Amino acid sequence: MQPAVRLESVSRQFGAIRAVDGVSLEVRDGEFFAMLGPSGSGKTTCLRLIAGFEEPDQGEIALHGQSVLGVPPYDRNINTVFQDYALFPHMRVLDNVAYGLMVKGVSKPERQRRGEEMLELVALGGLGERRPAELSGGQRQRVALARALINRPEVLLLDEPLGALDLKLRQQMQSELKALQRKVGITFVYVTHDQDEALGMSDRLAVFNHGRIEQVGTPEAIYEHPATAFVAGFVGAANIVDAETALRLTGRRQAFSLRPERIRIAPEGADVVVEGTVTHVRYHGASTRIEVALAAGCGALTVERPNDAGIGSRPQPGAPIRLGWPRNAMQPLRDQAGS
Repeated sequence: MQPAVRLESVSRQFGAIRAVDGVSLEVRDGEFFAMLGPSGSGKTTCLRLIAGFEEPDQGEIALHGQSVLGVPPYDRNINTVFQDYALFPHMRVLDNVAYGLMVKGVSKPERQRRGEEMLELVALGGLGERRPAELSGGQRQRVALARALINRPEVLLLDEPLGALDLKLRQQMQSELKALQRKVGITFVYVTHDQDEALGMSDRLAVFNHGRIEQVGTPEAIYEHPATAFVAGFVGAANIVDAETALRLTGRRQAFSLRPERIRIAPEGADVVVEGTVTHVRYHGASTRIEVALAAGCGALTVERPNDAGIGSRPQPGAPIRLGWPRNAMQPLRDQAGS
């Protein structure tokens, strides 16, 4: 089966800035795919290249096996949802949703029927007569989704669509978006800088950095087996241990990443055991983060432990501490020195 979206050696430069640098990527038909990275990493430019708002300087872009180089955005079977919703404030909600059908010359009764169907799909049935200003932020986001889906695109592009919402509503909309994608079966390509969004919603994701893709995989594979120091540090918290320190700690000169929650205090039967001194203790509600300076000048580690044993059980700054972890918790890093 042809991938829904394929980028092959795609580059895009703006003056001296290489925003996208030789990106190759395949998005499978019907999957929820996230492009994750910090500002300036190239993810949004990639989205604009797929949409046709930008053209690549080199490389190939294909949708379901057909090249779209030189094809304008309105001739690609793609729709885009933006962070600012871009709704027409003077139009009714129903007219906003059905706007794409009106442009295509679909009859008014058909527009009305399909518009109401889409509003029901996004849980806004009965609100078609309102204006966008009469809706909440989450409702306006649903209107934008309904408008993008009504033309039945092969691929839906979403550019930081939840960025303007508060935390609680953003978390609610994450669940709704994933459920909606499963229901309609359309390929979603979702751009975000929020690791929780990418991990919680996507089937697979690509981690971008400086215009290139560092790693592609399932959320679990990216988190549990980061390939580079950047991925380990950007997707969740991680201790990055260089090759020389690794040699002193483990006897092997291989840089690795180590998730704070994989480290145990006063461990029994751990593969690697180290001694240190607590330097900082930070309470985070469900968990506590403990900074530990390792003995013999081996740097520092961050430990995260759940707050399920009571306040009195937390170590205090200045206290000696013994840490340990299983060997499989250390993930080798390909971009660090060592062998």
